[in-house]
Amino acid sequence: MQTQIPLTRDLVLIGGGHTHALVLLKWGMRPLPGTRVTVINPAPTAPYSGMLPGHIAGHYTRDELEIDLIRLARFAGARVILGRAVGLDPEARTVTLQDGRVIAYDVASLDIGITSELPQIPGFAEHAIGAKPLDIYAETWADYLEAARQTGHAEPVAVIGGGVAGVELAMAMAHALIKATGKADVTLLEANAEILSADPKPRSQLRKALEVCGVTIRNNATISEITQEGPRLSTGDIIPAGLTIGVAGALPQSWLERTGLTLTEGFVNVNKSLQVSGYDTLFAAGDCAHLTHAPRPKAGVYAVRAAPVLFDNLRAKLVGLPLRAFHPQKDYLKLISLGQKSALAEKWGRIWQGPWLWRLKNRIDQKFMNMFNNLPQMPHADLPPVLTLGVAQELGDGQPICGGCGSKVGAGTLSGALETLPQSQRADVVTGRGDDAAVLKIGEHFQVITTDHLKSFTEDPALMAQITAVHALGDIWSMGAQPQAVLATVILPRMSQSLQARTMAEIMGAASQVFAQTGAEIVGGHSTQGTEMTIGFTITGLADRPITHAGARVGDVLILTRAIGTGVLLAAEMQGKANGRHVAKMLAAMAQPQDRAAEILKDSNAMTDVTGFGLAGHLQAICRSSDVGAELVLDQIPVYEGAVEMSEVGVKSTIYDSNLMHSPVENAAGSKAKLLHDPQTAGGLLAAVPSEKADEILSQLQELGLPAAIIGRIIDGPPILRCV
Repeated sequence: MQTQIPLTRDLVLIGGGHTHALVLLKWGMRPLPGTRVTVINPAPTAPYSGMLPGHIAGHYTRDELEIDLIRLARFAGARVILGRAVGLDPEARTVTLQDGRVIAYDVASLDIGITSELPQIPGFAEHAIGAKPLDIYAETWADYLEAARQTGHAEPVAVIGGGVAGVELAMAMAHALIKATGKADVTLLEANAEILSADPKPRSQLRKALEVCGVTIRNNATISEITQEGPRLSTGDIIPAGLTIGVAGALPQSWLERTGLTLTEGFVNVNKSLQVSGYDTLFAAGDCAHLTHAPRPKAGVYAVRAAPVLFDNLRAKLVGLPLRAFHPQKDYLKLISLGQKSALAEKWGRIWQGPWLWRLKNRIDQKFMNMFNNLPQMPHADLPPVLTLGVAQELGDGQPICGGCGSKVGAGTLSGALETLPQSQRADVVTGRGDDAAVLKIGEHFQVITTDHLKSFTEDPALMAQITAVHALGDIWSMGAQPQAVLATVILPRMSQSLQARTMAEIMGAASQVFAQTGAEIVGGHSTQGTEMTIGFTITGLADRPITHAGARVGDVLILTRAIGTGVLLAAEMQGKANGRHVAKMLAAMAQPQDRAAEILKDSNAMTDVTGFGLAGHLQAICRSSDVGAELVLDQIPVYEGAVEMSEVGVKSTIYDSNLMHSPVENAAGSKAKLLHDPQTAGGLLAAVPSEKADEILSQLQELGLPAAIIGRIIDGPPILRCV
């Protein structure tokens, strides 16, 4: 019998920089059993800086320069925590995130990059942005350029900093603006007497290239403040600018100063093994690190070259083996984009220029990104040569069992078992079998009791706990009750006591926040160990008038509070096919409580939460209990971004076929129609409301920022669903 290997150490990668991305790639190909890997990053993607000028110039799309950390982490077997690190205690071995969450580690590594923000300049935070972090700059530039295309006119652009990065981005923006509007007004501001003061060799060639692009150079430009009109120089002159970008050198993240780590000009000191000075369980790499044994300028080439050494040393530290040294090269080929598809190269003091260098740079960049876009297919354990009858058919195409509601048994399995049980004769049991929860009449009040659990579909225990809490609360909300008390049931995979304590603290802390926000309280629970993490909650609630499935009336309008598509997106994410941004956006929505929406819908005639049986299955439950039919307007049903695209390529959840069989919908065809049977986790509330109140209710829901929509109506006839 194969023994499950327990998790005993936490490896935390702080930041999704180039070095860490390569470490994750290597980890997926050579995992270390017993280690739980976590990557912390503010966004679900990490932009590749080498392609940023090309993106700004319009040569690459945003997707083409971004490393999908969600997909990469799935490949590596790691969890992703989306948050910005703002603190680190190397003695306690903890990382603090901006939202207050604290993550413990046994071994950790920093790769948080640098910033181009200039907080020392008055008005910078209000009227300018840094070129790094790249995601903020790229989004701002995309909006700016789109406005220029729409109007045919763009306000002037000011670039602060005449180093290589400032020169590249000034030419890239000028090129894009000329292409969009036919002209560009870009000014490059340099405090020194000449641009490229740190690397003067290609200065004359780059000055000519700037002139060709129409970029104005202002040397000796000391900035006293950034105003709404543009940067004000020490001379009093204002450089007109509708967009001001800071690219004045590589600045460290300011929060590192509060960590107690040994720093050089704000950068973390590391030794030849990439260990942080004074702390053998903490490593650092990339632009945030200062190589004390071999100081080098901030350049992506060193981050890439450090990755194999960091990977080996992290593994060595986790298994107790000696570490090896990182010896960076002394010089490297510098390739500088010139706005158009041309580039300049410099090495050993020699200069080359031309379109052929752009092609070379493009090949190098594309080769780097292809490592993450085309992740290798790792071999799976072969099945035994002899199997019991039916095993092959049950395995089907080999798709792994989905998490969340996609992992549950089919629609008919539980209902079929319940039908064999004797009917309750208790007068205080109000609801019959098949409703969302049990309703008990206690004196003049009604108590609602529900229980639900989810198999993990994300490696982040806190996020999983939040979503499970919202999911379990759905039955309470959909029956018009106020949540009261909660019992938790947690199954953890086999792990050491220290990891158990860390994981349980994350789960209970995150769940408690959700329940407290909605007026409920965790009062107890049970825990055990199993093959995979599973979280469940049993919840009680009080209702003056329970809302059941049975109250829908002909003419009622159907309102849905949340998009559908979680099942297909979660299945696609497990298969490495989903877009990380789409997954992250969906998970964030799933973790949001729906108590305020439930309050608005408290006068509904019938209501349910859309979960495992899909939108069609849960709507049919209302129709059967109310003895009515329903019409759906497919185009009006909100869906999560990326869900239709995944449906189009054939991705589906493991219980999709069962849902389709038990809740068919007439006149439903196409990829979006398939999502009617997609099992939902923490899905929206589906309510049948009086038609005269529908518009007002919808307006109130949309004022909360919800994607609520009127998706159909209740009609006379048998409990049949159809699209119109």
